[in-house]
Amino acid sequence: MATSTPVKHAWRALIGLLAVIAVLFGINALGVYVFQKSSWAPQLALDLQGGTQIILQAQTVDGAAPTDTQMNQAVSIIRQRIDASGVSEASVSTEGGRNIVVQIPGTADEQTRQRIEASAQLQLRAVLYTSADVTGSFTGQDGNQTPYPTPAPTLQSTPTASPTSGSDTSWITPALQAEYQAYNCSATTNDPANAPKDKPLVTCDSTNTAKYILGPVELDGSAITDASAGLNTQNGQWVVNLVFNGEGTQTFGDISKRLYSQTAPLNQFAFVLDGSVLSAPSMNAVITDGKPQISGSFTQESATTLADQLKFGALPLSFSVQSSDTISATLGSQQLMIGLITGLIGLALVAIYSLIVYRALGSVIIASLAVMAVITYAVLCILAWRMGFRLSLAGVAGLIVTIGFTADSFIVYFERIRDELRDGKSITSAVEDGWGRAKRTIYISKSINVLAAVVLYILADATVKGFAFTLGITTAIDVLIFILFTHPVMQLLARTRFFGSGHPLSGLDPEALGAVYRGRAQFRAPAAATAGRSAKSRKEAERRQTIAERKRAAELGGGTTTATKEGDD
Repeated sequence: MATSTPVKHAWRALIGLLAVIAVLFGINALGVYVFQKSSWAPQLALDLQGGTQIILQAQTVDGAAPTDTQMNQAVSIIRQRIDASGVSEASVSTEGGRNIVVQIPGTADEQTRQRIEASAQLQLRAVLYTSADVTGSFTGQDGNQTPYPTPAPTLQSTPTASPTSGSDTSWITPALQAEYQAYNCSATTNDPANAPKDKPLVTCDSTNTAKYILGPVELDGSAITDASAGLNTQNGQWVVNLVFNGEGTQTFGDISKRLYSQTAPLNQFAFVLDGSVLSAPSMNAVITDGKPQISGSFTQESATTLADQLKFGALPLSFSVQSSDTISATLGSQQLMIGLITGLIGLALVAIYSLIVYRALGSVIIASLAVMAVITYAVLCILAWRMGFRLSLAGVAGLIVTIGFTADSFIVYFERIRDELRDGKSITSAVEDGWGRAKRTIYISKSINVLAAVVLYILADATVKGFAFTLGITTAIDVLIFILFTHPVMQLLARTRFFGSGHPLSGLDPEALGAVYRGRAQFRAPAAATAGRSAKSRKEAERRQTIAERKRAAELGGGTTTATKEGDD
């Protein structure tokens, strides 16, 4: 005899579930053994593992205290940069009105530190003069190097003729020329980041291999609407692609027209980040679309870091790193253990309740929760690798709450099956019809849970986001388990002798449920039940009757009816 369609469907679903589990663990195995960026354990957040604390102190030009608006804007930008680097469950807050405290789970790598510490104040300045002499010293007739003297304050510092553009060499006054000669790129006293924007600037590139005299700022980072890292198709080098807004596009177009006709070095423009020249390319074309590129000695990581800094805007203040320390977990392993014990207690109570109320059917609930735990564990490991997700105590709470939501879904499904049995259907039919009716309720319930998790994740504080995230993920996994495991297993069990015959310990005993169905071919009205245990079943059946059924029973006078079900024995 050919295998029935429900059985084929059940086996296909279970095989699909095994394939999903194999793919998840295969992906994580690639991260562990090939890319060496993942692990077989979920990453823990700051409150459970500890991490790195960086304290930044705001620096203002006049030494005055920064405003609350500036500090809050800086906190928002730093948090966006950290999120872009793939680090989650980080803490960014203000302290004492001048400091920003950044706490990151685990050990912060160099790229993450750069994202946090750099103020990313991008400026576009025309190049007036450049050379490779970066020492600020000269060699005398005796062959010894001597530092250039400090420029005399009496030197002329005002241009003799009013400069007509940022590329006008009239900006180079005797005082500026003397400052350029005495400028040592490696001196720790240099502070080009806080130089006036409307004045020329003496500075060096980020590698201290070239020294520049630059004109005033003609464009800054506020005109950037997007920035991304990419490969230059012509030379294969990493570049940063910029997109200016409308005003920035017009200004940059005018600059490109002016520089394109000049000779070196006046045809160069410098991208200056925090006072250091990132790149000073020549203007080889008139760019009117507002989409220039920053090129230089970039790697993929450094180009991505710079793009993130520019994309999320320049910090309104300059910051200096006051300290960078390793901090211990705020809650620690003891609280984590308490959370895990709480979860295990919840699982145990659900298992005990399931076995008491549903008897052997409760084993399906326990097996479903076990499969769900396996998939959830694999997903958390993958998310830690791909998204930087870290499990916080709030996230653990989300996992524990999901146990209760999952148990509710099982109750809806199994009670729907029992209702079908009470209506006189066979166990196999009750499983199919019960699923058809219960899944609508389950889908609606899970949709509400996911929607609540999404809203909570968007609107809640960062400390609650872990709870919302794990709640949403596990709810989606819960639905997957019902489709690919719980219902298919019930389809197969309903065709076994133990469950299919309604064994008293199976949880599907028609007599214990007060069902009209009795055996394979006999039906009876609830009033025909005998004393003892059957009387209890009769009361249960009567309680389950609808108003129409009760009226019908009253019309019949509660008499006993017996019918024969046609079919093969």
